[in-house]
Amino acid sequence: MICISFSSAAVEEDRKIYIAYLGSLPDGDYIPTSHHFSLLQALLKQSSVENYLIRSYRRSFNGFAAKLTDEEAKKLASFKGVVSVFPNKVYHLQTTRSWDFMGFNQTVERNATAESNVIIGVIDSGIWPESDSFSDEGFGPPPQKWKGSCKGGQNFTCNNKLIGARFYVKDSVTESARDIVGHGSHTASTAAGNHVGNASFYGLAEGTARGGVPSARIAAYKVCSDEGCTSENILAGFDDAIADGVDLLTVSLGPGGSYEFYEDSIAIGAFHAAEKGILVVQAAGNSGKRARMVESVAPWILTVAASTTDRYFIGKVVLGNGETLTGLSVNSFSLNGTKVPLVYGRQTSTDCNEHAARFCNNDCLNTSLIKNKIVVCDDMGLEATRDAGALGSIVLTSYQNISFVVPFPASALKADDLESLHSYLNSTKYPDISAPGVNILAAYSPAAPPSEDFGKDRRQVKYNILSGTSMACPHVAAVAAYVKTFHPDWSPSAIKSALITTATRLDPAKNPDGEFSYGSGHVNPIKAINPGLVYDNVEGDNIRLLCSIGYSEDKIRIISGTNSSCPKNSSKTLPRDFNYPTLTALVEDGASFTVNFRRTVTNVGVATSTYNATISSSAKLEVTVIPQVLSFKTLWEKKSYNVTVKVNFLAVWSMASASLTWSDGIHDVRSPIVTHTYATTAV
Repeated sequence: MICISFSSAAVEEDRKIYIAYLGSLPDGDYIPTSHHFSLLQALLKQSSVENYLIRSYRRSFNGFAAKLTDEEAKKLASFKGVVSVFPNKVYHLQTTRSWDFMGFNQTVERNATAESNVIIGVIDSGIWPESDSFSDEGFGPPPQKWKGSCKGGQNFTCNNKLIGARFYVKDSVTESARDIVGHGSHTASTAAGNHVGNASFYGLAEGTARGGVPSARIAAYKVCSDEGCTSENILAGFDDAIADGVDLLTVSLGPGGSYEFYEDSIAIGAFHAAEKGILVVQAAGNSGKRARMVESVAPWILTVAASTTDRYFIGKVVLGNGETLTGLSVNSFSLNGTKVPLVYGRQTSTDCNEHAARFCNNDCLNTSLIKNKIVVCDDMGLEATRDAGALGSIVLTSYQNISFVVPFPASALKADDLESLHSYLNSTKYPDISAPGVNILAAYSPAAPPSEDFGKDRRQVKYNILSGTSMACPHVAAVAAYVKTFHPDWSPSAIKSALITTATRLDPAKNPDGEFSYGSGHVNPIKAINPGLVYDNVEGDNIRLLCSIGYSEDKIRIISGTNSSCPKNSSKTLPRDFNYPTLTALVEDGASFTVNFRRTVTNVGVATSTYNATISSSAKLEVTVIPQVLSFKTLWEKKSYNVTVKVNFLAVWSMASASLTWSDGIHDVRSPIVTHTYATTAV
């Protein structure tokens, strides 16, 4: 007889975390956790399932996270009441001058009482509660609507500014809501940090650090550790934040690509937030400027791209012949004009091929050949040159105006300047360098290194300079909060519309991808509080949109968590008919076409007013508007109009844009019109 033993340990190794989404919370006498346990007991055929249930979502929507095998996950998805089961994905973390640059200075009109009543939820890597940016000096008690609490863990204290904190993840240092990455403190203070004078990064960007709405309250939800952010924790953050009563959420996270809405935990969480009147602002992602690289695409989310300001941090490279090359870096180090020898990475390696040596790859540089020298690399080889003992480094950058904090004396040159440096290197043996300094200064965690050189950069700072859509996101969240202080009853879609239609258009000549790179333009806080007209959504609009893009009712219920159904003839409704402030259509390349849009605007400006339509268009598009005049007699009156766009030809993978502006002499309500042939695989 042959006895075969099956190892339970092997089964355990095959388990991974899955999210079981059960939709909205049922009415009546229902205990979510008990239901979740019973589902797992039925699935696993055992009574004790505590070791498999990771987390229950039971405050704002219904679901749980559990350790399952792939087969168990498939089986669970077939259970009655289970809307969907999807794997736990890892999301990634995607700042004083910026507010003045936006025209949003410290003397702008504010409603101080209303601003103090606004609660901004920050779903991120936690927060550093002792930062001056989060001091509660001068603050009264939290708003009465606040239902949350301070569960920040050991040695963590909230106050009347930082009114709530929760954590869902353990990191390598602490089991608390304390931020050891720096990202969460940075985004929170950008949105709603206090006025803090004499803030700087080693003297750079010195000034008053402040958030967009400094009187607002902050609630921090730590869903990210130094290893990333998971779907399981992100959904937990949304679940609590919605129930706690935040007014809006800033989420500077992304999954590293775009996913179907029903597989994206942020899209699901944001849908439930929108249904409760909470606007979610999310970073577009930092994957690049090519079309279709945006990671946040759900229409109920306000997606934010990153633009530059008029502040640059430079690291000048002064050569021995007097020529100065202007590089980019946030450099707190100084060589005090000392003449330092330059050496090319390719000339310092005896163990690597030429390509690896030029790029200064790890373990390619000979320490004896680079000691007390500046190493020139044809790539971003900062850490490798520092670890090998170089005094500093000059590297290649593809960025036009973004500087990054460096861990030692360094500067990043564009390709042309680096080529000039190579020519100089070939002509002389004794060059020299001087390296003193678009980026955002905001609060930071002293537990995190200011550069990305974790484990090696031992500097501690209270304020740091960071770049990316993560930094842009809380700026827009703050502006949205500012608008809400003047219009507390506006819906998330109305606030979103106000920001989009009042934005300042950027120069297409400097942005070849046009609206695909900058959206409607640069947010304008002052104009946003008085937009004149808004594109408001009514109940059920988000469901109708999902129906129009071909989602089955099963998939829609995955997102909404309700027994939603598509209205009759919804198959004839087009996504472009969604009442959105922008007008966009995917068309066939190489053919003439006509596209029709229908929109409805709501008057929030002057009761008796008349708006006239103006079209600004490229030669490729012929745009007509009917009617061309909208007359209103009362506030909150609605009027509809139709837009027809004709074009003879669009090449493959191209776009043509125009804009429609409704003006009453006081307000200019501008909507981009975009037609494109960027093929899509979305449902």
